[in-house]
Amino acid sequence: MNSIHKLSRRKFLTLTGVSASGLLLGAVMPTNGAMAGVLDEASGATLNLFVSVQPDGSVEIIAHRSEMGTGIRTSLPQVVADEMEADWSQVKVIQGLANADYGSQNTDGSRSIRDFYHIMRQMGAAARSLLEQAAADVWRVDVSECSAQNHVVQHLDGKALGFGELATAASAMAMPELASLTLKDSADFKYIGQSLPIVDLQDITRGNTVYGIDVNVPGMVYASIERSPMLDGQIKSYNAAAALAAPGVLKVLEIKGTPLPAAFNPVAGVAVIATDTYSAMRGRATLDVQWLASVHAKHDANAYLDELLHKVSSSTGEVVRERGSVDAALSSAAQTIKASYRTPYLVHAPMEPPMATAHLHDGICEVWACTQTPQTLQREVAKALGLESAAVKVHVTLLGGGFGRKSKPDYAVEAALLARDMKKPVQVVWTREDDIRHSYFHFCAAQYYEGGLDESGNVVAWLAREAVPPISSTFDPAVNQLSDGALSQTFGSVPFAVPNLRLERHAADGHARIGWMRSVYNIPFAFGVGSFVDELAHAAKKDARDFWLEIIGEDRLLDFAPEGFEFSNYGKPLDQYPYDTARYKNVIRELTAAIPWGEELPQGQGWGLTAIRSFLSYVAVASKVEVIDGRLKVLEMHCAIDCGVAVNPDRVHAQLEGSMTFGLSLALMGEITFEGGIPVQSNFHDYPVARINQIPAVIRTHIVASNALPVGVGEPGVPPVAPSIANAVFAATGRRIRELPLNKYFSV
Repeated sequence: MNSIHKLSRRKFLTLTGVSASGLLLGAVMPTNGAMAGVLDEASGATLNLFVSVQPDGSVEIIAHRSEMGTGIRTSLPQVVADEMEADWSQVKVIQGLANADYGSQNTDGSRSIRDFYHIMRQMGAAARSLLEQAAADVWRVDVSECSAQNHVVQHLDGKALGFGELATAASAMAMPELASLTLKDSADFKYIGQSLPIVDLQDITRGNTVYGIDVNVPGMVYASIERSPMLDGQIKSYNAAAALAAPGVLKVLEIKGTPLPAAFNPVAGVAVIATDTYSAMRGRATLDVQWLASVHAKHDANAYLDELLHKVSSSTGEVVRERGSVDAALSSAAQTIKASYRTPYLVHAPMEPPMATAHLHDGICEVWACTQTPQTLQREVAKALGLESAAVKVHVTLLGGGFGRKSKPDYAVEAALLARDMKKPVQVVWTREDDIRHSYFHFCAAQYYEGGLDESGNVVAWLAREAVPPISSTFDPAVNQLSDGALSQTFGSVPFAVPNLRLERHAADGHARIGWMRSVYNIPFAFGVGSFVDELAHAAKKDARDFWLEIIGEDRLLDFAPEGFEFSNYGKPLDQYPYDTARYKNVIRELTAAIPWGEELPQGQGWGLTAIRSFLSYVAVASKVEVIDGRLKVLEMHCAIDCGVAVNPDRVHAQLEGSMTFGLSLALMGEITFEGGIPVQSNFHDYPVARINQIPAVIRTHIVASNALPVGVGEPGVPPVAPSIANAVFAATGRRIRELPLNKYFSV
């Protein structure tokens, strides 16, 4: 049933944890974010976002997504407020609790705006419709004579009533059908497309916000956990007596490791619970835990990458996409270019490590956590404690960065298990070392490419192979190949108008907990594809920008089905979100028009360029570098994005700037190595993030004007960074780097 329904105040309290009065609205929404329709409420797969109009005229809008710097607590409510004709100064944003009625609250995949833009507009329009009808009833006129404008409903004759005056009457009305709603024309938008300051700005700058580590529950104790250093490691022995002798230590508890798959389960560990964090950490340091070696104890990251690289460069794999005859085209090509690329394991390293506090009382478990996925957390905690999901109440704090790490709730399950055993609130505090050594690592990757050019420098053949341990191995160790859905992220969806093309996959076993990280598979594949296009351009003696436009070919909408590839399109239908090569080429043109592309540069300097379609956005990045006496300095970075409608341009710019900085850290210095199955790196001294002196003096972002449906922003700016820098290094030095990070070859 396509409908918007009225909520009881009890239901509102359940969903938000706050009281309410006045007009309450709920929108029945799809869990998968399909904008075209709404699921039947009786199906059990519904999502409810709510608007409350108070008698004093204030409007409360519920944010059901997690705020980790993207501004989503601002951008989604501003869409509602615009359609509702609410005065933004009278809007209050309230964080929703974890609740199955919301459908998916998973704040990752760059999908909050793209999944909820349309339905949030409908919610705002429904509120406006009810208020207009309430005013019409008061005045005994036809509703067509009434219009909501800036927090009041006006009649044609000039009289007006405020939203607060109409709230009670509107709350008694039947909810309108979605099909009956009239949405604004884009020319009438007040807030959509405007750079509104984030709603948390003043609190953040004044230190009045609550992040995961800021939670303080009466009677709370603190836990620090020594965890298994390798996948599927088990406890052999530990010295509980030494830890208990440390001042402030209350108890030592063992967290049993669960059999594989790793999934979202905590790893085996020994927890020291104390009256304060410092005492817990001091006690932990005396545990002397001995571990039983797992089957992954021989895993060596560099040796493993060597093995994968040899496999992809010397043997054919399973064909996933093909057109023409690559072998024949390569054998007859005027020129053949070959290249192999390798990228290491990476880790998220958000400024705020994972943090969670749990309290079991009165038959429920309350959890406070910096989580990207409150419902997954709710489900996993309930499973670990043997409770119903409804008995787990999840309070979402602000996140000091997430990047995908905080969508895995193992740290919250730890807190819940310890709270159960301690019978009092427990806060589990992760150190930076815990964060880096016990993460869900971004996979290493090996890629091999061959390209054939004719005598005019046109690409006649494209062959690519990959071997990447899949994220799916974390949930099923038997899975050792990427799916077409995973390969849809850049590798399998290259838009090139090449007459002969073949893409192949190889097997690669997982030897660590592997998880999605900001931009996921696009990171290594953009490096491979973007670098190899540049190599082909150089071999063809063509300008890189011109070569990109040429290899993409004529303007067209792509469909990969005829070539045997099951393209996922990030879960969206191609008819609504087409793969449009015209938009792809346009971001390249817009970017290179905004910078001095082709300028004469002094020796040791160079520009590099690459482009990508990622999370349905089209992005191009250009970097300017200088290499002198073996020292690499990135001087400028520019990014152009076509993300459809930019709801809050300031947030788009901010996310792109953050993405480029994140990508810069990975390109220059990002690497996790394993020796004996154990991560070598442990803190920012050996897994550094870019410091201020390494940030380019010039970082510019360019938003391409577009009326297309809004799409992903938080992740697409990351993948093009590394290849743009590596290509710039080649332009500056003539030296081609095919391995990351770049500090293997230069001081940075």
